[in-house]
Parts: sequence; C-alpha cells; structure tokens
Amino acid sequence: MTTRVACLGDSLTRAQLSVDYLDLLERRHPPGDVRIARFGANGDFAHNLSRRLDAVVADPPDVITVLIGTNDARASLDGYPVERAMKRKQLPERPSADWFQQCLGAVVERLRTETDATIGLLSLPVLGQQLDGAAAQASLAYSRMIAEVATTNKATTYLPLHERQIEELRQADPPPIPYREPTPAAGIGVLVRHAVLRRSLDTISRRRGLVLTTDHIHQNSRGAALVAEVIDNWLPTRSA
Repeated sequence: MTTRVACLGDSLTRAQLSVDYLDLLERRHPPGDVRIARFGANGDFAHNLSRRLDAVVADPPDVITVLIGTNDARASLDGYPVERAMKRKQLPERPSADWFQQCLGAVVERLRTETDATIGLLSLPVLGQQLDGAAAQASLAYSRMIAEVATTNKATTYLPLHERQIEELRQADPPPIPYREPTPAAGIGVLVRHAVLRRSLDTISRRRGLVLTTDHIHQNSRGAALVAEVIDNWLPTRSA
C-alpha cells in the first residue's frame, strides 16, 4: 500500500531556493511506495504554519513531517529585519523563543487531535557553517525547543536533522565563512542564476565555499539529502 506523506514547512519545503528534499525522499523509495504532498510557504514562521493547517487536516495523510523554525531562529539574530518580516508575514507579535514553542505546540496539538497521522518534528538545519557562531547557535537553541515540544507531546517523534548536519559539517571541516543574513535582492539573484542562467544550486554554493547551503540557509544537494535521509530513516511505511 502507498504511504501518504505530508511535508509541512517554510521555504526549505517550498524548494524554490533550495534543492527539493521531497523529491530526494521520494526517489529513495520504489514507485508507488510513497505519495508526498507539499505544504511549504516561503518566509513562514511557526505562527504562519499554525494558521494554514486546514488543507492538511481536510485530507489527513498517514505521516506528517514538520520542518519549521528557521525563520523564528533567524529573527533572534542581530541584523535580521524583524519589523519588515512582521509586516510581510502579518505576525501579531514580535517573534520570540516562547512564542515559537507555543505556536509549534499548537501545530502539533491540532495535527494530533484532528488526524490519525504519525507525526515527526525535524530539528533545524544548521544556520551558516561556523558551529560556534551566533547563527549556528541560534539554530541549535531552537532545535532544542523542538525536541522539548516533541517530548511534551508523546504522539510525536523528534527527528535529529540538526545533529546530522553538525556531524556532516565537522567531517567536512569547512572554511570559516561568516554568516550573512540574505537580503531579498540576494534571494532574487539566486533565482535568476538558477532559473535564467541555468546554474545549479550546487554550483552557486560551491562558488561561495558553502558545504550544505546556497546562502547559509537554503539547502544544496548535500544538505537536502540529509533532510531526506533523516526523514527516511524514521518513515513508517505501510505493508501491502
């Protein structure tokens, strides 16, 4: 039987600026083994995700993965345009760690009570590649919050993506390139290079000296493959 999987998240799941981990996940299975639905929205915070679950619960899948919190973590960093993000994403309050946990808990609670799906919460991809830098430490801190939410809600499983990417970065021993918060213009530039100039996202990241990402946030093939791997190592499938 086919296992229906819904992947919830932000731009990493939307996969316009990232290599598509949903596609990589599907390729890890024989044809017809899994059917994956995408519920990703660029720039989403946990609050935004909590407001757009109707489509998920209206046709409940067998499995739900949630990869959210990168933008919440970014908002804790100096230099992040919080006011602009609040206006663009219509946030009712300023992003904070407590609010993130509340919103993620609300996501889990609704999915748990209104579906019978098996739910996996992924920790965050590493922000940047300087593991002792503020960005990477923010993604670690928010990943620990995700683990706490998963522990509190017994019906969910914590999927250790952050830990897997830390392991990969330590093995790669990448150059100490400082984290830079991408601007909207930089995002458009990546889209132009990728869609118009036909440069692969991996080429873009390689030219920038980045191991897992194109811009310290969005995943290249190596980073996206780790997302697919962590999900697939946990993914419960249905027997025919």
